[in-house]
Amino acid sequence: MDRKEFIKAKRIVIKLGTNVLRNDEGYVSLPRVYTFIEDIANLVKSGKEVIVITSGAVGLGKKRLGLEDTQGTALKQACAAIGQGKLMSIYENGFDTYGLTAAQILLTEDDFSVRERYLSLRTTFNKLLELGAIPVINQNDTVSTLDVALRYVKEDMQVCFSDNDKLSALVASELDADLLIILSDINGLYDNNPKTNPNAKLIKSVEEVNDEIIAMASGVSDGGRGGMETKLKAARLVTRFGGKVLIANGKQPYIIKRIFEGEELGTMFLPSNENLSDKKRWIGYATNIVGKIVVNDGAKQALIEEMKSLLPIGVVKVINNFQKGDVISIVDENSQEFARGIVNYDSDSCKKLVGSHSDNIVDILGFKNYDAIITRDNITIL
Repeated sequence: MDRKEFIKAKRIVIKLGTNVLRNDEGYVSLPRVYTFIEDIANLVKSGKEVIVITSGAVGLGKKRLGLEDTQGTALKQACAAIGQGKLMSIYENGFDTYGLTAAQILLTEDDFSVRERYLSLRTTFNKLLELGAIPVINQNDTVSTLDVALRYVKEDMQVCFSDNDKLSALVASELDADLLIILSDINGLYDNNPKTNPNAKLIKSVEEVNDEIIAMASGVSDGGRGGMETKLKAARLVTRFGGKVLIANGKQPYIIKRIFEGEELGTMFLPSNENLSDKKRWIGYATNIVGKIVVNDGAKQALIEEMKSLLPIGVVKVINNFQKGDVISIVDENSQEFARGIVNYDSDSCKKLVGSHSDNIVDILGFKNYDAIITRDNITIL
């Protein structure tokens, strides 16, 4: 796919990382941010829909308080509360200069994981874009209970997002965006670590974000919670539903304008032909996971290769507690997660059904919802 074809997009999500929003002293780089705002405003005025994912609230609050670090959940949440207002005022004043309206949206994990809230969120986003507003989104660090929750829930819990890279991918995925642009302090994906290897080469295009590509990632960017690995996983999610992703260096002058002028900047991640449905995307990537079901090799093969339902006879073990209708993780006997699905029975019932034939469900439980623990229409292969 050539660059002109790649940048054709009606709905665009642009993620601005912490390191591109601040200068060397750790303060917001206003000239750079206003350049982003100017470029985005021009995109909107040309008829495109743009959603902004922004980091920076915690860092702004930390600087305002004169702190060296933000260790501890309460301190981080306090810094986010102080910094978010300052961050949003920059976007509001900037877009207002161009006659555009910014709409603040702060999100937590449950806004995606609880399907009713997720569907409501989609409706709100679409209405804002219809009205010509620019949604400016950040993780709601002030009220997010993720750090606290992880101390008390089972160790196998997986959350739908814990950084703005994954959040940007979820927003792009669930809103059917054509293009996700992730701007960081790196030029794109290299075949080696450019910070330690001066001969590392920039990869201009990636057809599939497979395990080999993920393995190229190393390290976490200074100041942010993400790194190249989180960006690659975000790219894998977006390309699975048919979207495009570009990772580029947000510190380059007028980067957004230059991207849409067709300059070959950053690394392009091409869309796959898989095109997961909205429901499959939600099951696979947008929910918090607290339970697991371990399956044998025969069941794994039936799920992956034959698109079968998960029957009780293929279940080896049930981990943690969950309710009927929850999304749970499906793992093999080597603890490798390969799928997720909406379960038809609660964990107590599943434990009783381990290894049983579907014909015996009534005899074992005294009732029968389905022949399958999880039906094939409610399974997403990862």
